[in-house]
Amino acid sequence: MRRGFYTIMAAQFFSSLADNALFVAAVELLRDHGAPDWQRAALVPLFALFYVLLAPWVGAFADSCPKGQVMFISNAIKMLGCLLMLFGGHPLLAYAIVGLGAAAYSPAKYGILTELLPPSQLVKANGWIEGLTIGSIILGVLLGGQLVGWNTAAHLLGMSGHGGRAHIRHASETAIVTVLVIYAVAAVFNLRIPRSGVTSKPMPRNPLTLLPDFCGYTARLWRDRLGQIALASTTALWSVSANMRYIVLAWAGAVLHYATPQAANLVGVVALGSAAGAVLASARVRLDGAARVIPLGIVMGLLLAAMVLVRNVWLAAGALVVLGALGGYIVVPMNALLQHRGHNLMGAGHSIAVQNFNEQVAILGLGALYSLATRQGLPALGAVLLFGGMAAAAMAAIGLWYRHNLRSHGPQMEQLLALARQDDQTPGA
Repeated sequence: MRRGFYTIMAAQFFSSLADNALFVAAVELLRDHGAPDWQRAALVPLFALFYVLLAPWVGAFADSCPKGQVMFISNAIKMLGCLLMLFGGHPLLAYAIVGLGAAAYSPAKYGILTELLPPSQLVKANGWIEGLTIGSIILGVLLGGQLVGWNTAAHLLGMSGHGGRAHIRHASETAIVTVLVIYAVAAVFNLRIPRSGVTSKPMPRNPLTLLPDFCGYTARLWRDRLGQIALASTTALWSVSANMRYIVLAWAGAVLHYATPQAANLVGVVALGSAAGAVLASARVRLDGAARVIPLGIVMGLLLAAMVLVRNVWLAAGALVVLGALGGYIVVPMNALLQHRGHNLMGAGHSIAVQNFNEQVAILGLGALYSLATRQGLPALGAVLLFGGMAAAAMAAIGLWYRHNLRSHGPQMEQLLALARQDDQTPGA
């Protein structure tokens, strides 16, 4: 791997670490303010909101200037959301602004991989990035859980002196201050990301002209016989797993009677398994064989649904590790395949923006459905059963879709798979 890749990994690690610690802090801040359960459930879809609204433009923005610079600006927006949350803004609004920064960050984060690395290293690079990201999820959720505990908060308040105590009343607020520091560390690495040498494409004078282009890019990726399978798979998996962050917290509270710091440990357990699955996939799965992992998605959904029967914490931890491992093993090759097809069809930035749009529409839709259902009284166990069943059904449908493409469009599919095989074997620089 080129040296710049490791700088990207460091920037991504600290930014993702802060994102996940902030999620736990925001959940606890809403609890501190006496907000109803549906508002805590609404954090996930609100984070996805700007991914959806700005999807036609963030890809072009990522391609319009050096991607390290894009990541720095996006990180600054996340810090602005933290400050708003800290100084009295509504946590849901502030968290949506953090989501705005994340929406702009993502196309640059993944797009620069296709600019710095050859196709033969994309699965490996995705394995490292996903593994590191999942590792940051583990540490971020665990860190957030520790920061909202009063013992840690009291220590941090003691370090800040009497002036800090005058402005901070809740443990969740000390957590947000710590998250701001972590975002600042990520910003330092953002500034050190090397330029790839790829010529930037300036934004058009009239941004609305990008809307029909984005619709065309979206249609092009969905029409591609291989790209559509990868896009459908990542969309189904991410929509469920993103909402599972809060559902696991709610499940642990309802079944195990855990407070937020203890429940956060179980979210970290899921991410631990995901990291192992991601690293294993990066070593074992080739780009042209990515679709072979689809049946594992059915197993993952059924295992998730079976969590309604679990009442023992050790059994729960084991099941959550396996769930995470299955998810990581599926997402890494599918993500790499999607990047490969998108890069060939339309370029890195636009491709990632289309991917984010589809995934975040699904996250937003499922999150809004869950938030509404929670407001109407849906228990955490009902949500686990619902989401598990939906994941299994979706992956079964995608598997049938892929087999249909192989039967009905055999020569075209063989050509696309041969291109993936050829790129996977191209030696790296």
